[in-house]
Amino acid sequence: MRKTPIVEITRTVKDTVRLPFEEMARAVLPANYELSLVICGDMLAQRMNTQYRKKTYKPNVLSFPLSKHEGEIFLNIRKAAREARRLGIPARARIAHLFVHGCAHLKGLDHGKRMDALERKVLRKISP
Repeated sequence: MRKTPIVEITRTVKDTVRLPFEEMARAVLPANYELSLVICGDMLAQRMNTQYRKKTYKPNVLSFPLSKHEGEIFLNIRKAAREARRLGIPARARIAHLFVHGCAHLKGLDHGKRMDALERKVLRKISP
């Protein structure tokens, strides 16, 4: 018996980020959720944002629910690294936060106190 959710990771850019993505997803998403995580750079993130959201900026994370128990996250580690430098925090911490944020959106949460509380709880538990 496999632990769920399943997280399939595709890397479209060279990176050295190793985080417990499946453990973080399991802390947010339903037990039978299947998640595709694409770790990408600015070009793919911007192309996806333009194509699917009609926005032209380079996003840090995009979440696409495909069904009730399946979704896809595009995590722009280049943008996350720039944000981390600007915020004075480790890139690893920023990437972990963005991933949990994307999972929260897939769970159906909008920006606000509930999402913020969930993110803090999961990140404290995982502590990247």
